[in-house]
Amino acid sequence: MNYIQSLEYIDSLSGLGSDLGLKRIQCLMDKFDNPQDKIKTIHVAGTNGKGSSCAMLSSVLIEEGYLVGVYTSPHLEEYNERYTINGARISNEDFAKYMSIIKEKCDELKADQTGQPTIFEVVTALGFLYFYDQKIDYLLLEVGLGGRFDATNVIQSPILSIITSISKDHVEFLGDTISQIAFEKGGIIKENCPLVLYTQADEVYETEKKIADEKNAKLYYAKDNGITILEKSIEKTVFNIKNEFLAYKNLELSLMGKHQINNVATVLLACEVLKNIGVNISYASVLNGLKNVKWSGRMEVICKQPLTIIDGAHNVDGINMLAKSLEEYFFDKEITLLIGMLGDKEYEKMIDRLLPLAQKVVFTEPNNSRKWDVGSLTETISDFNLEKYREKDIEKAFDLAKSITTENGVLCCAGSLYLIGEIYKLVKERKCK
Repeated sequence: MNYIQSLEYIDSLSGLGSDLGLKRIQCLMDKFDNPQDKIKTIHVAGTNGKGSSCAMLSSVLIEEGYLVGVYTSPHLEEYNERYTINGARISNEDFAKYMSIIKEKCDELKADQTGQPTIFEVVTALGFLYFYDQKIDYLLLEVGLGGRFDATNVIQSPILSIITSISKDHVEFLGDTISQIAFEKGGIIKENCPLVLYTQADEVYETEKKIADEKNAKLYYAKDNGITILEKSIEKTVFNIKNEFLAYKNLELSLMGKHQINNVATVLLACEVLKNIGVNISYASVLNGLKNVKWSGRMEVICKQPLTIIDGAHNVDGINMLAKSLEEYFFDKEITLLIGMLGDKEYEKMIDRLLPLAQKVVFTEPNNSRKWDVGSLTETISDFNLEKYREKDIEKAFDLAKSITTENGVLCCAGSLYLIGEIYKLVKERKCK
């Protein structure tokens, strides 16, 4: 298969949806002699913050001189984004080469009644093959959905597990209480493998601690992350951190967003644990890694005329984090919102949190069959006293939102990553400044 045929093959599997479980992915990896178990892997689960945490930690490790693979999902523009080595995406040629190999083995699994692996299982398998062949030093492996039955959990012995912020999302798969969801996320905890846990609710801590104790996995958790902010702008946050595990002064983080402070505390704790198990990480690598880190689609400035921010907040907790950041960074600005969400999310709660911060809003629809129909919004938004517009076409909606944003105002595009990906692509094509 060539690259286009590889994408067509992936599309052909779309009808399978999400079918959690490890049998198919394990059978598939068995056919390749389980390369995933020959890579030094750091496994990252959580509801929000997984991607940015992977970006921060990989940036630090790269600064130290390591060859670092990162597997994340979903992508904004193309599948290649999911697989990077020291920031460089997998090539179209390599993507097609590995997808051809995997398809052959998937056909064998269909024939022997094991069943066709899902899209996520297929693209995860591709990552394991690619990263193993590239002889990377470390792999940052982001969970796709949940943890316990996620395809990435086919790995047997990671060197470190990280669990970021946990909140309600994907309740149809993971349960409708925080404790149930935490239990599913905690499924990545392995025997004798250290665990770093993001500072969060006591019930999450208790759930993960119980699992860690059962697995003899040492738990690292700072209830008070000990961060003091010294300077803050949309370009950087300068801070000190001191807690029972670590102490740093005058660190600079390039990622914007109030929530990133807890994420960076988790990453710094992960660095300490890695150092304890023999990974070389210098102060200079931490300093430069955080200073230079980039993570697309999350509180990212993509244009300056007008100031335009995209954020892939797509659940209640993510929207709440976005709202706090807007309140903190742009309390004195007129805000225009461009919103497009999926209909299976708690969109009413998300609207209730965001709309009071804005003076104008444009509702649009992500390019996805699960899209939230802007025509059904009348009752949901009737109580909000602001300028409201509807435009189903994303490009037209973006142009409309820009046109109604004041010269000194802020345009914030938020909601589904399907929407953010389209806007990101549009801005790149236009070379917005």
